Amino acid sequence: MAADPTQLQRLALLLGPDPFHFENLVNHLMSSSNDQRSAAESLFNICKQAHPESLLLRFAQLVSSSAHTEVRAMSAILLRKHLTRLAANDDSFLYPKLSESTRSAIKNILLSSLQRETTKSIIKKINDTVSELAASILPDGGWPELLPFMFQCVTAQNHNLQESALLIFARLAQFIGETLIPHLSTLHELFLNCLSNSTSAEVRIAALNAAISFIICLSNNNDREKFQDLLPLMVRTLTEALNSKQEATAQEALELLIELAGSEPRFLRKQIVEVVGSMLQIAEAESLEEGTRHLAVEFVITLAEARERAPGMMRKFPQFVHSLFMVLMKMLLDIEDDPVWHSAESEDEDAGETSNYGFGQECLDRLSISLGGNTMVPVASEIFQGFLAAPEWEKHHAALIALAQIAEGSSKVMLKNLERVVSMVLNSFQDPHPRVRWAAINAIGQLSTDLGPDLQIKYNQRVLPALAGAMDDFQNPRVQTGKRMVQEGALTALASVADSSQDQFQKYYDAVMPYLKAILVNANDKSNRMLRAKAMECISLVGMAVGRDKFRDDARQVMNVLMSLQGSQMEADDPTISYMLQAWARLCKCLGQDFLPYMNVVMPPLLQSAQLKPDVTITSADSDVDIDDDDSIETITLGDKRIGIKTSVLEEKATACNMLCCYADELKEGFFPWIDQVATTLVPLLKFYFHEEVRKAAVSAMPELLRSAKLAIEKGQSHGRNDVIFEATEPEVEICASMLDSLTECVQVSGPILDENQVRSIVDEVKQVITASTARKQERAERAKAEDFDAEEGELLKEENEQEEEIFDQVGELLGMLIKTFGASFLPFFDELSSYITPMWGKDKTAEERRIAICIFDDVVEQCQEAALKYYDTYVPFLLEACNDENPDVRQAAVYGVGVCAEFGGSVFKPLVRALGKICQFHRDRIDSAQVVPAWLSCLPIKSDLIEAKLVHDQLCSMVERSDRELLGLNNQYLPKVVHVFSEVICAGKDLATEQTTSRMINLLRQLQQMLPPAALASTWSSLEPQKQLALQSILSS
Repeated sequence: MAADPTQLQRLALLLGPDPFHFENLVNHLMSSSNDQRSAAESLFNICKQAHPESLLLRFAQLVSSSAHTEVRAMSAILLRKHLTRLAANDDSFLYPKLSESTRSAIKNILLSSLQRETTKSIIKKINDTVSELAASILPDGGWPELLPFMFQCVTAQNHNLQESALLIFARLAQFIGETLIPHLSTLHELFLNCLSNSTSAEVRIAALNAAISFIICLSNNNDREKFQDLLPLMVRTLTEALNSKQEATAQEALELLIELAGSEPRFLRKQIVEVVGSMLQIAEAESLEEGTRHLAVEFVITLAEARERAPGMMRKFPQFVHSLFMVLMKMLLDIEDDPVWHSAESEDEDAGETSNYGFGQECLDRLSISLGGNTMVPVASEIFQGFLAAPEWEKHHAALIALAQIAEGSSKVMLKNLERVVSMVLNSFQDPHPRVRWAAINAIGQLSTDLGPDLQIKYNQRVLPALAGAMDDFQNPRVQTGKRMVQEGALTALASVADSSQDQFQKYYDAVMPYLKAILVNANDKSNRMLRAKAMECISLVGMAVGRDKFRDDARQVMNVLMSLQGSQMEADDPTISYMLQAWARLCKCLGQDFLPYMNVVMPPLLQSAQLKPDVTITSADSDVDIDDDDSIETITLGDKRIGIKTSVLEEKATACNMLCCYADELKEGFFPWIDQVATTLVPLLKFYFHEEVRKAAVSAMPELLRSAKLAIEKGQSHGRNDVIFEATEPEVEICASMLDSLTECVQVSGPILDENQVRSIVDEVKQVITASTARKQERAERAKAEDFDAEEGELLKEENEQEEEIFDQVGELLGMLIKTFGASFLPFFDELSSYITPMWGKDKTAEERRIAICIFDDVVEQCQEAALKYYDTYVPFLLEACNDENPDVRQAAVYGVGVCAEFGGSVFKPLVRALGKICQFHRDRIDSAQVVPAWLSCLPIKSDLIEAKLVHDQLCSMVERSDRELLGLNNQYLPKVVHVFSEVICAGKDLATEQTTSRMINLLRQLQQMLPPAALASTWSSLEPQKQLALQSILSS
């Protein structure tokens, strides 16, 4: 960018001896006037390009000497942005362009600024700059004076300096911890001294931060253990803050300890009783702020959830589980009987619920999932019994809410006690308090999902009448105050039961549907919007459960109501909108192609919802703006940024994406007019990492869209085109398996129109998937070695590995489809993949992995035939060995492979037949002989290797002589093949068998002539060529 003379004049002033001009530039960079700020930015950019050294030196001098706080702060920010690689983009990173003398000057100014600065916010900015610059240059010896300076600061009497040095150490541990290992003993002593003796709470918290950062960064367990003696002092930092009524400091300490519990839970193992005991005392202390108590609970839950690093550890301490469960149950009691809940003016089913209540619910769910039913159910049963026997409605309510929360994680154990669980809930349907009745109905709905289909099959005779009884005022839309919420709950539960029961619901249909339609038609006023929305959901789920024929007549009435609602003006917060999206899709499932006339009404709002942008708020991680308190916002912290996402927007988007997938699946070519819009919407969402459900829906939709387009082309409704296929990279195991499954379907639908680049991208994705999956399995194998690993943890690990096997299964299906589709032209890609697939044959791999590897090779042999012969030497020995595998599925795949190798392998396979024969002869008990022996027989006679032929044909003779059952087959079904082999060998003279073997074969044929019934004998001879028949008859009669 060329500078005009005026700018050059200003530049000279900027970099001249008077610092006023440069300070003025910084002020203008912060100006609220666009013109003033733009002019300053332009001058700043010219200076950056032409005089980077002078620019950064001036910033450093302002940080050190400006009298104005805001100028020092802005200068520190700009200095960090241009000095450190972590904060700068390529254009802004100026450190490499500086001379050594300028670098040295800036580093000295930064350290002297740390000693002089007193404003906390600016000290933090200087700390960040020092930390990030040191992370770049310290490992290469670029700042030798820094560590001695920091060691000196930590031992100084100035608390600000001590805190700064400790915070810099904490950051350096995160960035370059391994570089500081030579100083571990010194650091340990410094942390010990600050935690033990400092009179400043800020210094103790900074020491806690530094100690935890180092413990987390150390890869060597022995190095980590050197910090064990700090743990009591770390906890003391927390308790002293609480005793001094400094709850903000205590919460800071708790957040750091939670980070330790999540990252290195095993570090806490030796002192877990003391540490968890302290946390539970804090959680139980009702005099403390909610935020403090919640963080103490979060610490214990985090330990329970740390299954990957400390499997089974918390289950070793059932006394803690009981105490924590009771703390959470007491949080559920923190609920008020808010009149708004009963009021016909509100749709808010959460009215009266506190943050304690919501937190308790969430934690019970997480605790149950992490610890499992064997640990949770005994504790829960004892506590629920006491709560349900108490007179207070709040305790009845809490027990039912808690039961619904723990069901997902404890389902296996709860299924064994289903009678008690169902009775407990149904008894509460008669409770005098409507909130308890609502909680019981809510529990049935949740249990129908978590304990289905067992609950529906065994207890529908009790559950459905109870739900029907809860809907006693359905024909009067202006229901009595206090009952509407119960009825909404009943509708939700009924919908859940119908969805789980499917055709078992037929007999209740005629009794229930008139009530549901009455609500839909009559519940028109604002107070009943949610009731109407729930009725909509229930009708559509009941319709799907009973099927098209039963539902058809009612469906048309319902559609007319929905059409009129869709055309009406609804308020933005009307729940009808979201419920209607889902109801339309279910009605489409019921009606199939009959639904097409309604699509022009349904699609515009649906696409609008699917295209919603996530409502994201990004703040600094240490910002004072607290977005965590908003229940509608979910927050995650990434580095120094806190990201808040509005969950309601994500949920509506996920619902809409799922509905689009439903329409494409149901309507087939009828969906074609919307494919372009839908594909444009959904393809980018394959990488929508804000929400799993959105990605799942996008994944599921891909093959449906392709199938719809293909059918439309085949029926002459459209011309085709070749669009890029999607990638399968995905961090979540379950979604990754779905993605591979969808990819297989896409390949099947697209067929050979895929080009080489698309196939290449699929193969590259498969490599990444196998690599990531293998790494996860290795990490699980390490977890199994942990000292607290127990049977329940083993069960959870087994479930995770089964999910992982689903990925390998889908990889096998995808590669099989590619091989079937492209045949021999796929082999160059197969060669690339062989280094990923061959290890799957190993004995150290699971039976499923071995089976999949064999199936892939079977597909190659079968589909590529002669082109696959070059792989026989490598893979057939594995195949023969797998015929002995202890797993029947592996054996079956191997035997099938032997069969196709025999069919297509020709002379290449023949030399391996003897090895297979030996397996049949000496390892019969280890193989599926009913399959392997006939496969071996199908490979005979051998003609290419005469030495091998004589040995193998002698072996065949021996097996016939002892009337080998598997060789001859049921009702002698393989006898014609044996006779055929004998005839070939005998007619070949001395080439294929020794004289002795030939003689034995002739004797065996003579015996068969005498033993076999005439019809069987005639059938056997007729299978031979006429010339062979004549030759054999001549030999046998001589």
